[in-house]
Amino acid sequence: MQQGFVVPGNMAMLTDLYELTMAASYFEHRQNDRATFDLFVRTLPPQRSYLMFAGLEQALHYLTHLSFDDDAIRYLRSTRLFSASFLSYLRTVRFRGHVDAMPEGTVFFPQEPVMRVTGNIIESQIVETFLLNTINLQSLIATKASRVVEAAAGRPVVDFGLRRAQGMDAGLKVARAAYLAGCAGTSNVLAGQHYGIPIFGTMAHSFVQSFPSEMASFRAFVETFPTGTTLLIDTYETLQGARQAVVVARELAQRGHRLGGVRLDSGDLLALSRSVRRILDQQRLHDVQIFASGNLTEHRIAELIRRGAPIDAFGVGTDLSVSADAPSLDVVYKMSEVVRGGRRFPTLKLSPKKRTYPGRKQVHRREQHGRYIGDMLALEEERVPGRPLLRPVLRGGRLVGPLPSLSSVRAHAAAERAKLPSRLRGLGKAHSYPVRLSAGVRRAVQEFRRRLREVPSEQRDVSMP
Repeated sequence: MQQGFVVPGNMAMLTDLYELTMAASYFEHRQNDRATFDLFVRTLPPQRSYLMFAGLEQALHYLTHLSFDDDAIRYLRSTRLFSASFLSYLRTVRFRGHVDAMPEGTVFFPQEPVMRVTGNIIESQIVETFLLNTINLQSLIATKASRVVEAAAGRPVVDFGLRRAQGMDAGLKVARAAYLAGCAGTSNVLAGQHYGIPIFGTMAHSFVQSFPSEMASFRAFVETFPTGTTLLIDTYETLQGARQAVVVARELAQRGHRLGGVRLDSGDLLALSRSVRRILDQQRLHDVQIFASGNLTEHRIAELIRRGAPIDAFGVGTDLSVSADAPSLDVVYKMSEVVRGGRRFPTLKLSPKKRTYPGRKQVHRREQHGRYIGDMLALEEERVPGRPLLRPVLRGGRLVGPLPSLSSVRAHAAAERAKLPSRLRGLGKAHSYPVRLSAGVRRAVQEFRRRLREVPSEQRDVSMP
């Protein structure tokens, strides 16, 4: 497990109050029950044809470090909501259950569990909020970044979003999820330290403005960083900035160094990149790259590339770090089974537009000619065609084995995107992907409905046979 994500004892307190009030009632009435919960997304955001799973490592780190420390118990006692016996019990709580999950970087679709949590009903309930929080954000950003990387068609994309991310924790997770999904690196130095992500940066307009002239600022910067530097050339007049960058490049060459690139951060990036490329090429500076940033989205990037803009790399900030066109996922954590007295009872919801499916389930994926062609949601014990996606990652609260490195997850994510049908990788209208229910799941739903009809409402315990 990678370093840099420390979970203090009171991280268990990063939860909604109703998780604890339910836990307190479970403690009084059924503290020995076990339950299974599925974490999944109900529906796709607009213009999304797939999602990319991210955040599993942080989720598992949280689960394996779950505890309520003295400060947490002291605060909960001060609320006067909980009994002394329940607070004493909370001191002993650790997550000792099982988790099955898709590998990070796997593409997934609505109604498919990306995590299945099974354990003591109290432990499994308390962890809901954190799991939703971290999987929501990282999967949201990984999906967005995957689209941006797809639009860039092989050109590097750098995450520039820290200053617009929704807080420090989000900024770190955005950088991780974006790199996982294919970005070349980040401007976030702390993310570079924690996760080993390559870091990138040039200069700001304020640096240029602080000198008597643009040329003076360029010369000062390359004196400090003489190799591979990228100069920001649009503070005043972009083409004049490009010409001054040419002068600096020649001066660097005389000293045995080279200019790495120039950065465009505003204006008509198509026209400017063509003009700047012409200026550089006329001076035989063919290896000096053009880096573009400034309110970029996957759609703007795709259009620039379609029209032949000679841009070598992109920096994407706000639109990536907050997934501006789709800023949230409809991600939920729903009970699918209760184990009471050694007997398993499937559970489900029949709420309109919020229905769930009963029992412990597995997702099976089929592919043909190197492309995914369809998934099936089946009961765990069913034998159906396709490769099972949920794999054991925790057993008895302990990791089954070492987690993959971030670079390995990144390679898996790239392979996953490559196996998507081409219609799903497009940036326009969303396309559907077939996810079918197995015969076993359909029978379980029918059986649940039958029991519901046969038992008078005042006597119903629909989890019971």
